[in-house]
Order: sequence, then structure tokens, then C-alpha cells
Amino acid sequence: MDSLELLLNRHSCAKLSEPAPTGKALENIYLAGLKTPDHGDLRPWRFIEIQGKGLDKLTEIFVEATQATGGNVAKAQQMAYRAPLIIAAIASCVDHPKVPEIEQLLSAGCAVQAMQMAALAQGFNGIWRSGALSYDPLVKEKLGLAEKEQIVGFLYLGTPAASPIQKKPYAISDFVTSLA
Repeated sequence: MDSLELLLNRHSCAKLSEPAPTGKALENIYLAGLKTPDHGDLRPWRFIEIQGKGLDKLTEIFVEATQATGGNVAKAQQMAYRAPLIIAAIASCVDHPKVPEIEQLLSAGCAVQAMQMAALAQGFNGIWRSGALSYDPLVKEKLGLAEKEQIVGFLYLGTPAASPIQKKPYAISDFVTSLA
């Protein structure tokens, strides 16, 4: 698949199974994330790789946080097992005189997008998930985040276990205006 075709046909896949990317394929995914636009070359992100027994630990964290907020525990028990590999993307923003925090957060988001595209380019797929647990203080604490760090999202990766849902085409004119 060439680059333009990849971009124009990008899709998330919510049903993922083994195998997950490993070795050179996984290395390429991380390298793609590290190549994203980054004003000031700050690299304001880091990643936590979660697989195997790590999925069990993440489940414990999700369940504990969900119980504390009175949420749906049964759902929390299943969340980490939606894919064989999850990469938690962490924005590690720093105070900088020329690079505001919002630019650093956007850069971290670009890293996640590039990583998902790299997975797709290599025959894998994924879905970028966030939700309330991404912002939960207990989840952040249990994952070892520093005070100013934020979870940008969880990138679930694996092999597609179902055909993607085809989205309706978008009209460019619904999203683009001109400054005349």
C-alpha cells in the first residue's frame, strides 16, 4: 500500500487478535511516532508498552479506578483484553518559553496517529481509545505518571479480527472554507 492510499483509507479496527506487532514491526511503529512534528525538538511524550501479564495489571488498575467512581466494573474487566498489545501514550509536557503546552499535547497526539499508521502499513491495525479512565488520577498514579504528565490515549494494536466498518465519504466542502 503506497503512502497516499494508506492515508486516504485509514481506519480503526476495534476487534484485534494475535499476533501483535513485535520485533522490527514494533520498532518501526515507535520510530514513526518519534518522527512526528515537534516544535523545539522536545519529544514531549513517552510510551508504556502493555502486553501479556501487563494486560492483567492494567485490568486491575481499570477495575480499581472504576469501582472508586461507581462505574461499570464488568466493562472495565474486559477493556484491556481488546487487543494483544496496548501502548499507553503519555504526554510529558515541559515549561518552554517558545513551545506552549497545547503544541506539546498536539505533538504527542501526532505520535499516536503516526504509530497507528505504521501498524496499518505493516499489516496490523489498531484503535486509539481514551475515555474517562485516561483522565482518572488513580490510573495515572498506578501507571507511574509524573504530576504534569497526561495520558493522551491507549493505542490498542494487533491483527484485524473483523473487516473494518466502511465509513461514509466526507464532502471536503463541509470542512473547508476560504479566507478571501
